Amino acid sequence: MSLANKLAEERRARLAAERLLELKQAELFAANRKLGQHAKQLSDEITETRAQVETIKDENLRVKSDLTEARQKIEIAERRLWLSIETIQDGFAFFDADDRMIAANNAYVGFFDGLEEIQTGITYPRILQLLTEEGIVNIGDMNPAEWRAMMMKRWQSPNPEPFVIRTFDDAYIKLIDQRGHGGDVVSLALNITAAVRYESELRESRKKAEAANRAKSAFLANMSHEIRTPMNGVVGMAELLSDTRLTEEQQLYVNTIRNSGEALLVIINDVLDYSKIEAEKLALHPEPFDLERCIHEIVMLLQPAARDKGLDILMDYDLFLPTMFVGDPGRIRQVLTNLMGNAVKFTVSGHVLVRVVGMTGDNDECHLHITVEDTGIGIPPDKVDHVFGEFNQVESERNRQFEGTGLGLAISRRLIGLMGGNIWVDSEEGRGSSFGFKLVLPVAEAHAGAPVLPATLRRALVVDDVEMNRRILQKQMEVLGIETVLCDSGAAALEALTDGFDLVLSDHNMPGMDGMELAATIRARGGDMPILILSSNPTLAENDPARAHVQAVMQKPTPRAHLFARLQGLGLGASGPEPAQPTQAATPPAPPAGRKMRVLAAEDNRTNRLVFGKMVQDLDIDLEFAANGVEAVQQFESFAPDMIFMDISMPTMDGKTATAEIRKLPGGDLPIVAMTAHAMEGDRETILAAGLDDYLPKPLRKSAIWAVIAAHCPADARDPGAGVQPDAASA
Repeated sequence: MSLANKLAEERRARLAAERLLELKQAELFAANRKLGQHAKQLSDEITETRAQVETIKDENLRVKSDLTEARQKIEIAERRLWLSIETIQDGFAFFDADDRMIAANNAYVGFFDGLEEIQTGITYPRILQLLTEEGIVNIGDMNPAEWRAMMMKRWQSPNPEPFVIRTFDDAYIKLIDQRGHGGDVVSLALNITAAVRYESELRESRKKAEAANRAKSAFLANMSHEIRTPMNGVVGMAELLSDTRLTEEQQLYVNTIRNSGEALLVIINDVLDYSKIEAEKLALHPEPFDLERCIHEIVMLLQPAARDKGLDILMDYDLFLPTMFVGDPGRIRQVLTNLMGNAVKFTVSGHVLVRVVGMTGDNDECHLHITVEDTGIGIPPDKVDHVFGEFNQVESERNRQFEGTGLGLAISRRLIGLMGGNIWVDSEEGRGSSFGFKLVLPVAEAHAGAPVLPATLRRALVVDDVEMNRRILQKQMEVLGIETVLCDSGAAALEALTDGFDLVLSDHNMPGMDGMELAATIRARGGDMPILILSSNPTLAENDPARAHVQAVMQKPTPRAHLFARLQGLGLGASGPEPAQPTQAATPPAPPAGRKMRVLAAEDNRTNRLVFGKMVQDLDIDLEFAANGVEAVQQFESFAPDMIFMDISMPTMDGKTATAEIRKLPGGDLPIVAMTAHAMEGDRETILAAGLDDYLPKPLRKSAIWAVIAAHCPADARDPGAGVQPDAASA
C-alpha cells in the first residue's frame, strides 16, 4: 500500500475517530444534561420531602401539645366534677355492667358508717348484705334474705323504680338508679328525712285543721240549732200575738219584735252561708224555675217595706225573653233578695227598678243580664269596690242608720261566681246605684210569645205619676200592638179621655187624684171602657168603695202573664165592671161529718209546744204532745195519730230514732213531718233520708203548719180548716 493511501486511510481513520469522539462528547453532554436535570429534580424532591417532614414534625408537636392540653382539661373537668359530687350531701356512685362499684362520693361511702369494705370494686349484692348484717337499714318484719332478694330484683330491672329505705337512726333515703345502654348504673341516694318529717307535720297540721273545721261546722250547726229554737218562740209568739186584738201602739211593738227576729235569722243565714262558701261546701241544685215569678215573689216580700217609705218597686222584664230556665232558684232568689233588699234599704225616696234583658242562643241557652237600679244614696267612687268585701258597708255618718252584716254582697258575688257569672255595680253618689249580674242559663221551655187580644183593643190610656212605670207599661202595650197615651196624673188623664180609648191602665196611689177616684170620675162622665187598677196594696184597693167601677185590681208590678191573661179576658163587647156574684141566702151550716183528725207533736221545748199549740188552736183537730222520742213511740201506740210532727233533737231518744222505731210498728207508715231547728245545707236531705216525709224548719209558720195538716188529712176525718184561714200576714 502506498504511503499516500496509508496517509489517506489514517486521515480517514482520524476523522472517523474525531467524529466518533464528537458524537460521544455530544452523547456525554446530553447524558450530563439529563443527569443534571435528574439531580435537580431529585434535589427538589428532597427539599420538598424535607419540608413535608418538617411540617409533619410540627403537626406532631402541635398534636402532642393539644393532647397534653386536652388531657389537662379532662383532668381539671374530672377534678371539678368530683369536687362538685363530693360537695353534694346526697350519695352518688357508679357501677359497671358486672355490678361492681367504679367510684362513689364521700356521702355515699359515709352512709355505711365507716365500713372499710365499702370502696371501689365492691359488688352491689355485697352492699345489700352489709346493709342487713350491720343493721344499717330498718327492714321491719321482713326476712333479711327476702329483703335483699327484693332489692336485687329491683336493681336488675331495666328501669328500677325509686325506693325509700329507712335507716336505724330514722333517716329516710330515697334510692334512684339509672341503668345505661352498656349496663353501667348511676346510683343516687337522696336523704329525704326533712321532707318526710315535713310531710308528716303537714299531715298532722291537716288533721288538726280538718278537726278545727269540723269543730267549726259543728259549732255553727249547733249555734244555728240553739238560736233557731228560742227564735221559734220569739217569732212564733209575735205572729200569734199579732192575730189578737191590739192597739196601734201594741201592734207596732209586736211588728218590731217579729221583724227583729226575722232580721236576726237573716244574719244567721248570712253567716252560715259565708262559712259554707269559705269551706267550699256550698252546692248548687239546678232545677226548672220561673224567673219572672221568682222576681215578683221577692217584690211581694219587699213591698211592705217599700210602701212604708213611699217607694215604688218597678219591674221591666224583656217581653221577648222566656221566663222558664234551669238553675238554682233558691240561690238566684237569695242574690236578688240581697240586691233588691239593699236597694229598698238604701233608698229614701224615688223607686227601685228590676230590669231583665238578654239574648237566647242557638243551643237553648240564654245570656241574662239582670240589674237592680235605685234612686238611693249612691256610693262614692272610692268605695265602689269596697261594697263587695266581707263585713263591709259604705260607712259614713249619714248611713250608719242602715244595719246589716255586710255579708250580703260578698255572698252574692261568691254565689254568682259559683254559677259561672259575674256581678258588677255602677253608682253615682247622691243619685243612686245599679247592681247587675250576668248568668248563662239553659231555657226550660220555649217562649209562649204575645197573646191574641180582642180586635177592638187598639188604644190605651196609661196613668201613673212615676215616669219609669209609664214607660214600662207603654213598652208592654206596644209589643201587643196597642197604641198608648201617657199621663202623669188623674187630671191629665181626664183631659186626654176626649180622644177616645179602648182601655185605661191606672196606678192606684197617685197624688191629687188616685186611681179609684179617677175610675169613679170616668164612670160619672159616662165612660164605659174597661179600667184596670195597678196597686202595690191590692187589699186596700179591693176595699175601696169605688172598686165596683173597675174590671180588676192587680198587684203592682204585675207579671206579664197575668196582665196578658186579663187583657185577653176583658170581653170588650160587654163594657163596664165585672158583674157582682149573686149572694145566696144564708143557710145554717151543716154539722161536720166524720171524726176529728188526730195529730201528735213531739217537742221537748215547752215554749215551742206552746207556740205550736197556739198556731193550730183554730183547727178542728185532736192534738197531743210528747216531750221526747220515747214518749212519741208510746203515744203513737196509745193515741193512734193520723200524722206526727217530729222534733229532731230531743233528750232520751231523738226524732230520727223515734221515727225508725215507729216505722217498725203496725200502722207506722203514717206521715211524719220534721219540725226542726236543723236548717243548714244538707240537713233536709239527711232528715228525709232517715224516713221522715216532710221538713219544716224553725221558726215555724202558721200557714206552713196548716198546709201540711190539710195535705195529710185522712179521708175519714173532717176538714180540719173548714171555715177558717191563717192570717194573711203569717202566710
